[in-house]
Amino acid sequence: MSAGSGTRAIIAALVANAGIAVAKFIGYLITGSSSMLAESVHSVADTSNQGLLLLGKKRSEREATAEHPFGFGRDRYFYSFVVALLLFSLGAVFSLYEGVHKIADPHPVESPLVAIGILAVAVVLESYSFRTAIHESRPLKGDRSWWRFIRESKQPELPVVLLEDFGALVGLVLALIGIGLAMITGNGVWDGVGTIGIGVLLGAIAVVLIIEMKSLLIGEGAGPNTLRTITQALAGGRVERVVHIKTQYLGPDELLVGAKIALAPGLRLEDVAQAIDDAEQRIRAAVPEARIIYLEPDLDRSQHIA
Repeated sequence: MSAGSGTRAIIAALVANAGIAVAKFIGYLITGSSSMLAESVHSVADTSNQGLLLLGKKRSEREATAEHPFGFGRDRYFYSFVVALLLFSLGAVFSLYEGVHKIADPHPVESPLVAIGILAVAVVLESYSFRTAIHESRPLKGDRSWWRFIRESKQPELPVVLLEDFGALVGLVLALIGIGLAMITGNGVWDGVGTIGIGVLLGAIAVVLIIEMKSLLIGEGAGPNTLRTITQALAGGRVERVVHIKTQYLGPDELLVGAKIALAPGLRLEDVAQAIDDAEQRIRAAVPEARIIYLEPDLDRSQHIA
């Protein structure tokens, strides 16, 4: 995926959520609905999320320094982790608090048709943002399920935006149900129940993203298919065997590869250097994100074990 693809999905979500947040706050001021207030805070949090994701992408593009010789690619993981840990979690806690408060002290929703109209418009805007995220994710997703893509993707922004938009759409449905039941029954408790549902939903999404972003932040290696491709690319030319190999993503588009390779015995120093250069070229041709490669030449001692 190009950097522009991820950026398009983030900007689409930012614009949609900013407009939705304004509309929802106006709706809350008119109706006094706690579900509407929870959804307003949710949209403000989502808008802030996209701002942080864009900041992370920008900071990750800085040149490597002596203090950070492998660059700043993991900034994208850090800011995605902040999104999951703080903004989602705070949104969930606020929604749960507001829902409990509304159930303890219920009051009718004023002008419920206004709230329903605003939420319906929000569904349309969120659907556009969600559709954009799905479209940008398909080339990376391949044949995997959406759940596997979210769990395995090394690109942090698209899984975050996908779950944000999915959670926003489900949250809007919960808000519509809560306000609708409150309007039909005349009991404001249903508005609070809808708000609690939104809080539980946000909390669940936060947990999933925290787990995934933490794993990327502390360092993940290449998946089985990518590792197999690298190993097969190494085993050629004068390389007789891959003794061991380790990989780690320094950023979504930058993979570090370190391996000990067994070379044919009796090679001259020039031939060893050429064998390593050739192996590096084969790896980069097979896996373009393998940008930093360290290969340690050795003899295949397993052939000499009696």
